[in-house]
Amino acid sequence: MKTITAVLARWARAEWGALYVTVRDGLRRGGPRAVAMTLGAVALTVVLYLLHGQSWGYGFVEDVGVVRAAEPLWTALLRTPLSLFVPALDLPVWGALAQILVVFGIAEISLGRPVTLAVAYLATLAGTLYARIGIAVGGPLGLPASDAGVVDTGPSAAVVGLAVFTAWRYRAFGTLALVVVVLVGEVLVVDNLAGREHLAALAVTLLLCAGAALRQRRAGARVSSGSGVPPIQS
Repeated sequence: MKTITAVLARWARAEWGALYVTVRDGLRRGGPRAVAMTLGAVALTVVLYLLHGQSWGYGFVEDVGVVRAAEPLWTALLRTPLSLFVPALDLPVWGALAQILVVFGIAEISLGRPVTLAVAYLATLAGTLYARIGIAVGGPLGLPASDAGVVDTGPSAAVVGLAVFTAWRYRAFGTLALVVVVLVGEVLVVDNLAGREHLAALAVTLLLCAGAALRQRRAGARVSSGSGVPPIQS
């Protein structure tokens, strides 16, 4: 039993050690200010959820932050930024708030605010655009026409993108693989619009990871070639 515990502890340190230290040190230095954007996102999500549940606020939230594939593309693009913070009314809001607090908070500290916002937006936008493409394609590879009236995923696509990008950045490849398996399993068990949009967010984020890795390799190659140190002969 002790051997298994020791192996798991070593794996956890290798998987999450660097990320844990980064988040811990960031919170020690900045306190709540280190996750100010995340706390603002949680507060905005609460406000929009409460407004959406009221007869006098329902129309306002629908007009500014709810995206459906049946609507014009320009309308969807204008609403997409706020759609990150509009959770589904038929699901417990605490789940969405917990996801935002944990995943956005870790990303804000470990990736920085600009990268966090960019990844979250691109992941959400990928799901929004996929819904339209999938409905246009139809058939087994696409989506049924009835999904045009279904509301987009809200914050969950952004959470997927941030979880994957953070795991890649900090070389937590076991966690990254687990996220991929869970998302694929989600679609295999319940094949709906939300699951497909999560896969679209996953695909775009993996492309972002590949692009960032390529830039890192090129930057490393330029540094090596300009250092004046001859390459090691094998």
